[in-house]
Amino acid sequence: MVDTVPSAGLGARAARGAAWSAVSSLLLRLGGVVVGIVLARILAPEQFGVFAIALTVQGVLMTLADLGLSADLIRAENPERIAPTIATLGLVSGGLLAAGTAATSAPLAAALGSADAAPVIAVLSITLLLAGASVVPYGMLQRRFQQRELFLVAVVDFVVSTAVTVVLVLAGAGVMGLAIGRVAAQAAGSAMLFALARMRPRFGIDRAHVGPVLAFGLPIAGANLLSWMLLNVDNVVIARTVGALGLGFYVLAFNVSGWPMSALSQVVRSVGMPYFSRDGSGRAFAAIIALVCAAALPVGALLAVLAAPLIQVVYGEKWMPAAPVLAALGVYGGLRVVFDAFAGFLYAHGRSRPVLWVQLLSLVVLTGAMIAVAPIGGIVGAAWMHVAVSAVIILPAYLVVLRAAGVSLRELARALWLPIVGSIPAVAVATIAVLALHDPLLQLIVGGVGAGVCHLLVLGPWLRARIRALRSPAAPALAASR
Repeated sequence: MVDTVPSAGLGARAARGAAWSAVSSLLLRLGGVVVGIVLARILAPEQFGVFAIALTVQGVLMTLADLGLSADLIRAENPERIAPTIATLGLVSGGLLAAGTAATSAPLAAALGSADAAPVIAVLSITLLLAGASVVPYGMLQRRFQQRELFLVAVVDFVVSTAVTVVLVLAGAGVMGLAIGRVAAQAAGSAMLFALARMRPRFGIDRAHVGPVLAFGLPIAGANLLSWMLLNVDNVVIARTVGALGLGFYVLAFNVSGWPMSALSQVVRSVGMPYFSRDGSGRAFAAIIALVCAAALPVGALLAVLAAPLIQVVYGEKWMPAAPVLAALGVYGGLRVVFDAFAGFLYAHGRSRPVLWVQLLSLVVLTGAMIAVAPIGGIVGAAWMHVAVSAVIILPAYLVVLRAAGVSLRELARALWLPIVGSIPAVAVATIAVLALHDPLLQLIVGGVGAGVCHLLVLGPWLRARIRALRSPAAPALAASR
């Protein structure tokens, strides 16, 4: 049976999916924040650095375990037909990556500047096999906008990871406790995916499907790999030039910047591609990008303004070297959410190769910039390189690709000016609070709450109108801002 979504209900289903994805991301990020604070109080910055190195390897390879296969299921006209082939390719890919990573964990850790990360890398390699084996149920849940079910999977993942990690760390397992917790959570989450998708593993190879599946998926896997490398090349450079201590401060700042940004990105990824694959009009794209900017850009700016009081209040004085890093990464995080929406639109239109080229260009430039700046500017200079490359390279490159895909840049600009300009008063309120008050806790509370209230007062009516347009079954193509 062909799995389709009626066009009349597309907007409503996308809105429901976005709502569940937002609830999932926000609640789980909040839980992750609490756990992260506890672990930061227990572990030393050097231990954070060691785990970050291992997690960098795992995160980069995790993108290859999928091979872009789940994206092909999301957009396929008849996903049931290609599902066994995709399941087999995912299992083989994940298995080979897991075996290769475990076998080479020692030289990988040494090359990244931390031999202590080798056993952690070996344990985390198990997650690659589990991720490759569960490509099909994950893709099918995404295709059906079943974000409630994915929320339940995420809850199980979080509970298992937190329980196992905290118990092992308190028992003295150190960094290895984090790795074992991650593997246990991946195993539980993979089982939940099959259960909630109401599927059993089905394997088989149809040679007629292998070529088209890989032709579409491999560029996406390559683009995702390059995207992860863009997010992690700084870790590699910092580990080798500054050391594990500096990397620990840097990783903490990156994690803090990911609190809201990862939640927003998850919403964009979970809904954007399924929506754009059904309604790819330029006006719908411009309107959704406007909503993304209205949320991501002010949040990123507020993280930058409130970086110092946030780090001091939440983590304490010993982590204050992370504050100027967070100031830069907050700005970068806001831009990254917008780029995720750009990529989702292009993937939905089968333009995976241009995204790959954008990521490749960005990686080359960022790597060169990091190597040149990190030894001189340290972790703060490395953080600002993300912002510079995003503004000067990634954004213009995406605009060129989007224009080639038929997007009117003039219409896009008309949709974006209000959410961008309307965010300025909120940022100004937070800045005044930091300058006028001296107590970090007051700076954080007054600046954050004041900025949030100001943002809702300025853009609230506009946001409500855009959301109503998205939910309207009669108007799947959203009206852009006028």
